[in-house]
Amino acid sequence: MIESIEAMKTDTGRTGAAKEKLLAVAFDLIWNNSYGAVSVDRICARARVNKGSFYYYFPSKADLVVAAYEEFWQQKRPIYDRIFSPQVPPLERLEQWCQHIYEGQKRQSRKCGRVLGCPFAAAGAELSTQEEKIRRQAERVFDRGCRYLESALADAKRQRLVDIDNPGAAAQTVYAAAMGLLLQAKVKNDVHVLRELAPAVRRLIGAATVAPLKPFSARAA
Repeated sequence: MIESIEAMKTDTGRTGAAKEKLLAVAFDLIWNNSYGAVSVDRICARARVNKGSFYYYFPSKADLVVAAYEEFWQQKRPIYDRIFSPQVPPLERLEQWCQHIYEGQKRQSRKCGRVLGCPFAAAGAELSTQEEKIRRQAERVFDRGCRYLESALADAKRQRLVDIDNPGAAAQTVYAAAMGLLLQAKVKNDVHVLRELAPAVRRLIGAATVAPLKPFSARAA
């Protein structure tokens, strides 16, 4: 959920650079503003790509946004794979996830001057009744995030570290708590609201304590 595509790019000179620039610029502009506030003309101007190239790659702005959000997720996926590695104790996975959200939002707020919250939730909420393909993309990303959480919670349940009956349902609740705190942080423009995420998750799953958090290299990614 938490850094721009542009910041994660390391090679913009290869074939398809115009398409990649459109993806990165669209994602950043819409996350910083809103879908409705960002026009195709503005995206093209910022990306320095002509509209003919835009429509060569994407039939519409909605199609660009779906592709940009998928690209963002794919860029983040290796980090999530490390956070939720089965080699990491399950409660530590959850702590790392909470910390990753907080630190990512903090970096982004320093860059942009305000807390941006979850890009998927923002677009999904704005467009859920207007652009079905964007709503579905946001839903797909939510489902993927919940599957990571469910895996960690299932392992924690097997090890009797948490007080939950259904890991899948618990994952949905934990994810909803994260989305709620991200929304609060955005509305209040206070990233420190997200410091409460880890304690809230522990309370929700009945895990009062957790081993001290080990350094996690992906936080700086």
